[in-house]
Amino acid sequence: MALKKLVALGSALTLALPACGWTALRTVKPEKAVMAAARAGPEGFGGVFKMTVAAVGHQDGKVFLNSQSDYRDPRNLTIAMTEATAEAVKRKAGLSEASGLIGRKVYVRGSARTVRVNFIVDGRPTGKYYYQTHVAVSDPVQIAVKDHL
Repeated sequence: MALKKLVALGSALTLALPACGWTALRTVKPEKAVMAAARAGPEGFGGVFKMTVAAVGHQDGKVFLNSQSDYRDPRNLTIAMTEATAEAVKRKAGLSEASGLIGRKVYVRGSARTVRVNFIVDGRPTGKYYYQTHVAVSDPVQIAVKDHL
């Protein structure tokens, strides 16, 4: 019970961080975020996540920034956002395409959660699935984009 309260408190505090200077805070790398999210359960693991974008994907009106080139890699951390949020992030970073984020370091404030991804064939679930770790970004202020590494 205490762990659940701590995780919830961490998530609330993380989202309340001031916009300036938060990239200097202690950050969590993708592999540690994946493990911490799995331990945290449905509440997720709040923090400031730091990763280099290895791949960008688009599906069903969403944009996904991945820490691994293979989004199915169990070590992958995915930043998930709507097209509108991605547009604002691209403008803020001075980019014309989301693919311009590949190779750049991003810092993301939010909560990492383990999500089930179903395999779909002809619009129907096959019964097969795997898990990914996502950080949902609903506001462009949750993300800071840095130069190439």
